[in-house]
Parts: sequence; C-alpha cells; structure tokens
Amino acid sequence: MSTISTSFELHLGDCLAGMKTLPDASIDLVVTSPPYNLGTSYSSYDDTLDREEYLAWTRAWAGEVARVLKPSGSFFLNVGAAPSNPLLPHQVLLSLVPELFHLQNTFHWIKSITVDTREGEEISVGHFKPINSQRYVNDCHEYIYHLTLEGRVPLDRRAVGVAYVHKSNIARWGHTGGQDKRCRGNNWFIPYETILRRSSQRPHPATFPVSLAARCIGITGIPPSEMTMLEPFLGIGHAALAAREAGVARFIGFEIDQEYLAEANNRLALKNHS
Repeated sequence: MSTISTSFELHLGDCLAGMKTLPDASIDLVVTSPPYNLGTSYSSYDDTLDREEYLAWTRAWAGEVARVLKPSGSFFLNVGAAPSNPLLPHQVLLSLVPELFHLQNTFHWIKSITVDTREGEEISVGHFKPINSQRYVNDCHEYIYHLTLEGRVPLDRRAVGVAYVHKSNIARWGHTGGQDKRCRGNNWFIPYETILRRSSQRPHPATFPVSLAARCIGITGIPPSEMTMLEPFLGIGHAALAAREAGVARFIGFEIDQEYLAEANNRLALKNHS
C-alpha cells in the first residue's frame, strides 16, 4: 500500500451534472462500470430504460468523460451482459466509437475459468452466477473497453505483467531488457473475493473488484502521485479504494445513492462528503 495520501472528492449527485463542473482535459484516468440496463435492483436507479433511451444517456455521460479526459488519458469502461441479452456491451461500444473515442484495447475480465492441464488435471477457479437454462451457458466474463481520444496512448504493459514460465526467454528476446516480466495480455482473471453475507460485506448489486481498478491504474504508466482519477458511478467505492492503495494524488467520484456513498465513505474512513 502506498504511503501517499489521496485527496478524495466524493459527491452525492448525478454524474452528468457533476462532470459538467470539471474543467476540460483535467482527468488522467477514468475507471467505471455504469448500470447495464439489465434490470438490476439498485436502490435509487431504474435499470430498465428503453434501449435507445439508455444508449442516448450513455452517449451523454460519456461525452462529458471525453471532454474532461486529457489527450494522454485512458477511459476503462466495464460493461457486462446477460446470457439472454448478449448484444448490450457491443451496442454500448458502438454508441461511443468513433464519434467520441477510439477503441484502443479490449480486455476480458474473467471471473471464473476451468483449465485442463497437460497432465490431465482439471482446475476450476473463480466465481460466477449459475443459471438454469436449456438455451444459455453460464456467463463467466465481462468486457473492459480501453477507450482513448486518439487511440495512441502509450501503456506500461509490464507494470501489470507476469513472469516468464521459461526463463531462457529473458535473455533470448531483446525486448525484455533483462526483466523477468512479460505483457499479461487482454485476458484478466480477477475473481471476486469470497463473502459470507452480501448485505454487510458487499451491499451493492453490481461491483467490480478493487484489484480490477488497481490493474487499470497500473497499466497506464502514469505515476499515481501525478494522477487525477475519476469514477462517475462510484457505488460503494471500489475504484476509490484502489486509488488509495496505489497512491493516486486526486480522486473524484459521483454517486446518486446516499446509502452507497455513505458506504464508500465508511470504507475509506471519510467522515464528510458533498
């Protein structure tokens, strides 16, 4: 955990109105997961909009993200689907590119996976929500779209990389620079932490793990001590927790639900919010 103290600005209110108060080109990093319009039971938001209305709303708040994002900044947009509604993430993406953003990378957040080893062992890790269906299979992943203004933002791929399995590759390939670290690729296995009681341990119906936001912070290559980070849909503050652990200089968050915001403040041990 970083020793640098993050400056938090957590606001109660609609992110569309809130972001309008931010200056142009003032944000280095945006990590967010908006409502998916899949009927999730939020406390203060109706997640059942007409599809075109939902996409228009998405373009509106994402337009503010585009305005406040620096040319060197990155926008990581986490969007999931339902087995019966698989087109939603792609429709969201197509509503934003190329008018507002360039799609620079697509990451797959793997929540659960089964691997058959060469020795014939079957290994299953992670968590997923099982469904009982004759038509669909269990959905074990979500998308993380890496969006930038021009599609040319450099990343520090090895900052969130993995060690080489075969160490001889370190010397064989010049691009390693002698480091035992390679690009992780675009499949990010990040399981949820095991919990016993959702109401007290994860009182929000749709969160991403803190470590997912941490990985987005790390791969930018921007020194956290020089970073301003924005989370338009704060929820219970998982992106804020990642920012604190990384030592991000300034974190701005918006949340329309007072109970969720209070929980975020509690998790960050902050006494006041605006």
